Formats: sequence, structure tokens, C-alpha cells
Amino acid sequence: MKALLLADGKVKEADIPGDVLDTAKAWREKLAEAAAETDDDLLAKYLEEGSIGEDEMLKALGRAIADGALIPVLAAAATRSIGVHPLMDFIIDEFPSPAARGEVEGIDPRSKAAVRRAADSEAPLSALVFKTISDPHVGKLSVFRVYSGTFRSDSQVLNASRDARERVGHLGWLMGKTQKPVEALGPGEIGVLTKLKDTFTGDTLCDEGHPIVLPGITFPEPAISFAIQPKTRGDEDKISTALHRMAEEDPTLHHHFDPETKQLLVSGMGQLHVEVAVERMKRKYNVDVLVLPPRIPYKETVKGRAEVQGKYKKQTGGRGQYGDTWLRIEPLQRSGGFEFVDDIFGGAIPRNFIPSVEKGVRDCMKRGIMAGYPVVDVKVTLYDGSYHDVDSSDMAFQIAASIGLQKGFMEAHPILLEPIMNVEVTAPADHAGDVIGDLNGRRGRIVGMEPDGEIVAVRAQVPMAEMLTYESTLRSMTGGRGAYSMEPSHYEEVPAHTAEKVVAAAKAERDKVH
Repeated sequence: MKALLLADGKVKEADIPGDVLDTAKAWREKLAEAAAETDDDLLAKYLEEGSIGEDEMLKALGRAIADGALIPVLAAAATRSIGVHPLMDFIIDEFPSPAARGEVEGIDPRSKAAVRRAADSEAPLSALVFKTISDPHVGKLSVFRVYSGTFRSDSQVLNASRDARERVGHLGWLMGKTQKPVEALGPGEIGVLTKLKDTFTGDTLCDEGHPIVLPGITFPEPAISFAIQPKTRGDEDKISTALHRMAEEDPTLHHHFDPETKQLLVSGMGQLHVEVAVERMKRKYNVDVLVLPPRIPYKETVKGRAEVQGKYKKQTGGRGQYGDTWLRIEPLQRSGGFEFVDDIFGGAIPRNFIPSVEKGVRDCMKRGIMAGYPVVDVKVTLYDGSYHDVDSSDMAFQIAASIGLQKGFMEAHPILLEPIMNVEVTAPADHAGDVIGDLNGRRGRIVGMEPDGEIVAVRAQVPMAEMLTYESTLRSMTGGRGAYSMEPSHYEEVPAHTAEKVVAAAKAERDKVH
């Protein structure tokens, strides 16, 4: 065994330092055991002699990798050129060739029957696009791997994933930032195509006469979101264009506009992922943005009941404005939405003004009352009122209804609701206590824990507001060996002391704007 050391910007082979020699030997022994366990004869020799030779171990590892019995993990730091060349050498020396890997199986998009393709240059073409690159000078680059047949330049292929025909112009190898033209590529080779209009990452390209859809690429859901806004006014369109192109390159990078918080959100696999995307946006698309924590989509509702009058009367010399409503506000069950009830009898309010009252209520609910967040799970009943033959109008009743709702809402024991997330954390088992303690400290509820060898999965329900800085905490707590995912679950009442802070912050924000 040898160590690879970085010195003066170069990687040099050297003896393993004494302070890590025992650790290296222990892991070498584990590697030998893993290799031996994949072959009965080799295992018998290992048990009898206590060791196996280097060549025997490498051959066994190669077979196990080809069969999918072992998955090698190699350490590297690409930004410092540490371990990259050994990684590439290992891929060349130990990974299976297309022929050794055997046939690939896909689906015929017409019959939905299983189809197999041999890694043979004479077989029908099948290739998988596994990466998309947006080049500001060349346009879209589609990087693909040939699984069967021969991919030729100046030809036409079928995108079986989308039932679209694509014209192939120049075919090439991607070598760093440059492309080397090539006439044809065979099984196992990786190539690049330019300007494919209807082809994206995960799509299958094949012969029209022999369609096949290869198993696609499953991408994980984003784990964290940040709000972004342009530093320069007028850059909104440039941001949209840049994000769409970047999403083509990286399917794990999502973006959407949140209509509740009025923010453009960018979601990725972690804080570093989003930061790198923002830096690329600046460097590649000349768009500079501010990155902000996402606003928490709180909601407002009531726990009690109130009956109030909402009256609007204005006289300015000419025709005035008059609207008078009596509203009953009461809660609905959680996720009950909104219910408006017209309980007017005897013409207290003309029928043509009832929709005006409902519109005034709905508009007020959208704006929020207590802290500017949407009002939900409320039933509003219009049960009395009055009107003026001349001065009553659509707008007067909208304003009257809004006045009544604001007054009644604050009398009906208003509360804030916050989004609760289903969170799953995977971490080394010896950090389980720290993870659980931290989640409890974030007002979380532990709902399950599943040990799996040296790893443990902890499931919890945690308020979204408590998860905004979780990634860096988890990384620090587990030495970078923890990961988490989360998805929305439901809404719950915000504790009173926390709600007071949220309301105060919202008021301060409104005062700043005005």
C-alpha cells in the first residue's frame, strides 16, 4: 500500500505516514474481506490462510462491481486535484466493459413490452442522454452514452422518451471545454451532440425502426429553498431565462414563484448547491441576485366566534357611499378553506349587492388581518344589514364587508398557523442522540427511528420556520456525514410567544415599506 500526498500542487506517491498506517491496514483488511465474500473459493482460501493476494483481490473486486454486489467509494477533492486521476484509473482498470456488463433492458414505447439490447455495434442503436450543458456560444449540448449499435453523425434518430425525431449533425467527444469531431461511436462510448431541440437529460435516443426507452435517471427532490431577487431592476426576465437553462443542465435545481409569499424560490440539494448555482448565474448569464431566506407561508385563522357590524358611510357633497353589513365569523376545521353564507331575509340588502359583500370578504382574507398572511379555515355568514336607495354601491358594500371582517376577526380569538414539515434525517448511529436532541430543540416531534447498521434514519415533524438553518447545523453536528429531506405535512397553531414575534416582525416590515 502507498499514500498519495499533495505537495507543491502535485500528487506524489509515498509511504503511508505512521500515524494513519494502522487505520489504512484495517481498511485494507476490510476490503480484502469484502472481495473474498463474493467468491466461495476465494473465501475458503482467505479463511484458511488469513489473506489473499493483490491480484486475486482486484479480480474479485472487478467481478463484484460488474455484478453490482459491491459499490466502490473513492475519496477525492476535485478543486485541489486530489484523487481525481486515481479515480479515473480505477474506472478504466476495474469497471466492467459494456460486453462484460451484458445486455441492457428497456421498454418498447409502443407495446410496453420489455426489450433487450446487446452491447454490439451491429445491434440497433440505443443511447441515453445523461447530462445537458448550456453553452453561451454553441447552445445546448447533450452528453450521451451509447448502449448498443453505432451512433453516426449526419443521421436521424428517434427520441423514444418523447416520441420526437432529432436530426444529428456533428458528433463529437467532449474533452474538457473542447469538442473533438468523430464520425461514429459504439457501445460504451460517450459523445456529445449540439442543438437537439426536444431532448433533455434522461431521454433515450434510438433507431426509429427499433424503438426502446432505457431506464431513466431518478433525481432526488430538493432539500432546501432560498428566495432570490435581482440586484438590478429590470433583470427579472434575465433571471427567468438563466434559471430555465440551468434547470436543463441540472434537474435537481428547481425554481418556482410562490404566490403566497410573492417570492421567486430556488431549491437545491443543499445550501452550497444553491450558492454555486447563483455564482454560475452571475458568471455565465451576467445576472447578479440577492439570496434571502424564504418567507415562511404562515396563515391566519380564528378559534372563536364573533358577530359584528361593518358599516361604510361617506358623504362628499354629491352622491355618497353607503354599505352596512352584519357578519358572523366562526372557525372551520383545519384545511376547511373558506365558506360564505348568505343568510339575508326580507331584502335587508338587495340581492345584487350580496356578491359585493363576498368579494370584500375574500379580498380582505387574501391581504391578511393580523400579520398580513392569508386567512383560512373561516366561515363568514352575512345575516343582516341595510342599504340606501341612492348611495349604496358595489364598492361601498365591498368596503363595509372588509371593515366588518377585520373587526370580527380580531374579536374571534385570532391565531397564526405555521407549516409543519415531514423531516427524515440519516446520520451515523453514534450521532442519533445529537440529531434527536437538536430536532426536539426545534419544536420537532420525533415520529420514528430506523437503525440500519451504522446508519440511523430519524423521522420527525418540525415547523418549517425551524428548518431554515438546519443544513449547516447538521453538517457541523455529524462531521458532514448527515443528510436530510423534508416535505410539507400540514399546518398547526403557532405557540403564542412565537406568534407575537412573527406579528411584530410583520408589522415592522409593513412600517418599513410605508
